Amino acid sequence: MNKEQLLEEIMDHYTDLLFRIAYYYTKDIQVSEDIVQDTFVKFYHSSHYEEQGNIKAYLTKMTINRCKDYLRSWSYRKIIVKKKLTQKHYSHKDLLIQSDETDLLDEAILSLPIKKREAIIYYYLENMSIKEIASLLSVSENTVKSRLRSGKESLRSSLEHIEWEVLLHD
Repeated sequence: MNKEQLLEEIMDHYTDLLFRIAYYYTKDIQVSEDIVQDTFVKFYHSSHYEEQGNIKAYLTKMTINRCKDYLRSWSYRKIIVKKKLTQKHYSHKDLLIQSDETDLLDEAILSLPIKKREAIIYYYLENMSIKEIASLLSVSENTVKSRLRSGKESLRSSLEHIEWEVLLHD
């Protein structure tokens, strides 16, 4: 199998995972697409990776590092300032009318600080173990557990005022 065929196979298999990771970091679809594309381009041109480790972990780490680079960049900071200046404020009722419950939960997760968000996303949405998350983020397992606990508490407090339609109809 040549390098191009290997890359196509890897892209078919890991694009969705890497896109979700990038989106949960950046909260922007276009930026996430760019980051995933950049990850695959760097992987293709990289001479560092050899068939000795888990390719999923390698690509995930590349994506996370690229996301963190983006979040530290000047262009990202400029976008944040611009959004704060032009942001509309909606009432509680407007949000419930405009979004369904999944959107509310996603929004709550995306509003968490990055460290808590990482733990919640990898554990609950990507079904990774605490040990895998600790290895991926280069932190201790106890740190991951602490971030999960703190993230769940933050979500609980931010979502406690919502009357969930699913629960009312069961």
